[in-house]
This record gives sequence, structure tokens and C-alpha cells, in this order.
Amino acid sequence: MPQPQPLDAMPVPSPEKWEGCGRKGIRRKTFAKLLCGPVVLQVWMGILLCSVNGLLGSAMECSDRDLTGARCSISVEKLLDRAIQHAELIYRISDEARTLFEETFIPLVMPAHQSYGGNSCTSNLVHIPTSKLEIQQISDKWLLHSILILVQFWIDPLADLQDSLDRYDNAPSSLLSKTRWMSTKLINLKHGVLVLMSKMLDEGSLEQENNESVTHHVFAHAMAEQVLRDYTVLTCFKKDAHKMETFLKLLRCRQTDNLICSFF
Repeated sequence: MPQPQPLDAMPVPSPEKWEGCGRKGIRRKTFAKLLCGPVVLQVWMGILLCSVNGLLGSAMECSDRDLTGARCSISVEKLLDRAIQHAELIYRISDEARTLFEETFIPLVMPAHQSYGGNSCTSNLVHIPTSKLEIQQISDKWLLHSILILVQFWIDPLADLQDSLDRYDNAPSSLLSKTRWMSTKLINLKHGVLVLMSKMLDEGSLEQENNESVTHHVFAHAMAEQVLRDYTVLTCFKKDAHKMETFLKLLRCRQTDNLICSFF
């Protein structure tokens, strides 16, 4: 996945070009000193840094003071838009990573005539409403807490998946970059959800307890082979990433006073 050019790799004008700033007259010399002075250079470097940060994409957290959201000046609507953008990208990349893994490794461990559907992902972390009436009855607090539970749960399994893939002899570099990207963006999404909770519910961090037992519950029936286990992680994460995206979109819909907000 292409990344913005590092700041130290960007071309810098040669000293000769800077020296040419003041060759014609006192006025131009004065202007050259101003243009070429250290203060102005610092200003230009600051502008350049801001441009690079823009290319990298704004982080989910507010930058006014800290991640508590106490002094966050960004509106709830904009925060939700950012969170949804993160969730949409995470889901899309998870689908691409799962497909790439399946095409690369599953044929090596499964006979050609046999298909593997992966684990059934029997996690009961979050109950999914099944009717329009039930959707209308759930609260914004329930939605935010459910999203945070899903996000926090998957941070460690994705890190373990990355460690596992790093030990593969022939893992495609694109697969490694996709899984690494998902781990980073998931942490960003967690910070964003915490800020949303602070602004919408006046709550701070809600750390999930007993995460190890939940992980055991989800993957207790995964097959012993490493390849199939990693495939199961990708399959189940993709499903939960879709839940995160869906819950966030429902939450944003409710901010518009839309009475027909629904999953369906």
C-alpha cells in the first residue's frame, strides 16, 4: 500500500539557489534575508509538516489537548464521519486480506475438491438486533459500547496474526502490509470511539475485562493448523468489522433525527 514520501526524502533547494536571493540591490538583499532567514524557513517547514500530516489522514482522536475529548472542538457529526470512514476502510481491507490469504495458502493445505468455510465465529460479544422494532429500542450508549467492545477485542488477535504471518516463508508483502495497516487503523478507531463516548455520553475509557477468556471462546474450535487458524481470524474479523461499520452508520443516522434509521 503506497505511503506518503518521508519528510527527510523530499528534495531541498540547493545552497546556491538560496544564495541567489539577494544579488540585485539592497531591497532584494533585505527581502532575501527575510526569505532565507531561519524563522521563515521554520514557518515553511511547519507548513510542509502540516501538508504531510494531511496526506497521512487525520487521526481519529481530537488534537486540541488530549484523547479525553475534554477540549475537543470537532463536532460529533464530523467525528462520526471520520469514524465511519475508518470503519469502511477497515472492512474493505479486511475483505481484501482474507481473499488474498485464501487464494495464497488455503489450496496448499486443503485438497482441491474440498472447501473450507472457516470457523463459524460463534462469538456472542455483541447481540445483533434482528427486527426494526428492536433496532429502534436500542440506545446510542448501547451502540457505542458495542462498537468499543468489538474494537478492543480484536486489537490483540490482529497483533498475534501479524506475528504469525511474519513467520511465513512466502507470505505476500501486500498481505503483510494490509494486516499491519488494519492493526494501526483499529487502534485509531478505538481512540475515536472513546472521544465520541466522552462527547455523547460523558464517559471515559471502557476497558474490556477478561479479554483472554473471550478470545478462547471465539477460537476454541479453530483447527490446529496454523494456516487455517489464521484464516479463521481473518474471516471472523471481517464479520465484526462489518458490525462496527453498521453500528456507526446507524448512530450517525440517528443524529439527523431520521425516524426510519435501520440496518435493513
